[in-house]
Amino acid sequence: MALVHDTPLPEPLAPAPPGTVGEGDEDPTRTSRSRATTPHLGADEPIGVLLLAHGTPGRLEDVEPFYTEIRRGSPPPPALLQELVDRYRAIGGTSPLVAISEAQRAGVARALAGRLGRCLPVALGQKFAEPRIEAAVDRLVAAGCRRVVGVVLAPHSSVVSVGEYRRRALAAAADRLELTVVDRWHLHPGLVALLAQRVRRSLKDLRLAPGERAFVLCTAHSVPERVVAGGDDYPAQVRATAEAVLGAAGVAEGGVCFQSAGRTAEAWVGPDLLQEIDRLAAEGYQAVLVCPVGFVSDHLEVLYDLDVEAAARAAAAGIRFARTPSLNDDPGFCAVVADVALTALAAEGEPAGAS
Repeated sequence: MALVHDTPLPEPLAPAPPGTVGEGDEDPTRTSRSRATTPHLGADEPIGVLLLAHGTPGRLEDVEPFYTEIRRGSPPPPALLQELVDRYRAIGGTSPLVAISEAQRAGVARALAGRLGRCLPVALGQKFAEPRIEAAVDRLVAAGCRRVVGVVLAPHSSVVSVGEYRRRALAAAADRLELTVVDRWHLHPGLVALLAQRVRRSLKDLRLAPGERAFVLCTAHSVPERVVAGGDDYPAQVRATAEAVLGAAGVAEGGVCFQSAGRTAEAWVGPDLLQEIDRLAAEGYQAVLVCPVGFVSDHLEVLYDLDVEAAARAAAAGIRFARTPSLNDDPGFCAVVADVALTALAAEGEPAGAS
């Protein structure tokens, strides 16, 4: 039987350890680490973890079928296809997303082994690249798993962003697995701590002169306004993460905006990142720091939309631009994802063999 978490997870079992702490940084999870608890899983309990990721074309010649699949079988117009190919060329020809997602899978497996004292099968399933979601579920079934928790590698949930992960994973599991899908974990304290730490370091690296001002923009992928009008609370989740990160980082001047809106005639949720850069420059800010709270990996929306397009917009507007480093396979981040999975297991009730 397949189960789904449609609401935020309960309080995490334990704050995950952050990444490397630099000189002058405090460990933001140190004070509560002594309260760590971990569910006791039976040594033979057939449990696994499914990580759900987006995927990306591996080669430039794969961009057209990739784009066609994203458009639900409708081939892209030649101009849009060429624009996407050019964007991949601008970041080196391919995106590192698939390799990063696999590194995250391995890192989560290590974090789980460290917490539990034994290895759990951890499979990566992607929407638009191999290994596909369905193949990953097959792999967990073949490994003997009977209970699996799935975690979407995106902290926020929208029907148009992570909804398809959930649908496809549940369909693949059918009656073969008891599958719980966690599709939002945007306020996990370990996630907030890692992002806040990156904001503090990046602001320090800007080396603002006395009297200079920097504004921190927390960004996430935009969604169509009609989705929000239908009751989707994705923008509220993004704002909650941004408020938590800015508060933890001690940022007085910061806000939320959205990026990478689709090339469609309908309205998308804003404010738009590029327009916000123009506004900040006009208001006299000397620098803008972007923290992409909606993304956990380097990929096209980060490496091009931010590092190329947004940086160029800032240069044209006469304002300095910086971006916080992505989480990627930072051991602290992998520990956060492992904790999300373990929290979901604990929320189901103590498994058989618990003491």
